[in-house]
Amino acid sequence: MKIATTKHLNPEQKQQILQLWNNEYPEKLAYKNLEDFENYLEKLSEVNHFLLLDDEKIQGWAITFKRENEIWFAIILSENLHGKGWGTKVLNELKQNTEELNGWVIDHNNDKKMNGNFYKSPLRFYLKNDFEVLPEIRLELEIMSAVKIKWKKY
Repeated sequence: MKIATTKHLNPEQKQQILQLWNNEYPEKLAYKNLEDFENYLEKLSEVNHFLLLDDEKIQGWAITFKRENEIWFAIILSENLHGKGWGTKVLNELKQNTEELNGWVIDHNNDKKMNGNFYKSPLRFYLKNDFEVLPEIRLELEIMSAVKIKWKKY
């Protein structure tokens, strides 16, 4: 597997990422169609995509973007890659290109995925990868309850 970077996704890549998103994130965060997912992407600025590829099949995706003068990120890996070090490899690729990363992480195991399984909070993964939890900064929406995490290059 290899990690490729790009500023723009082609339609096939968008479709694969949408499928990965809907398979791995909680059902409440799923996008109904490609147009809705593209609308999400279009609202982001200074975007970089990181694709974890097995041949041409996307097994993982990460994105960095600028929001309110901070660099934010999101990352998704296919469930069959969890616990195998690929998430850390992708995160390290993101870290090479920036001084900081900010993100929202779901910090509970109460949400279900589209396949009916519970979404497992990745909070321990981020702590293991040198992120700091900012417990006083939370995102409380109807579709998501999350805490802010931050990584800084020292």
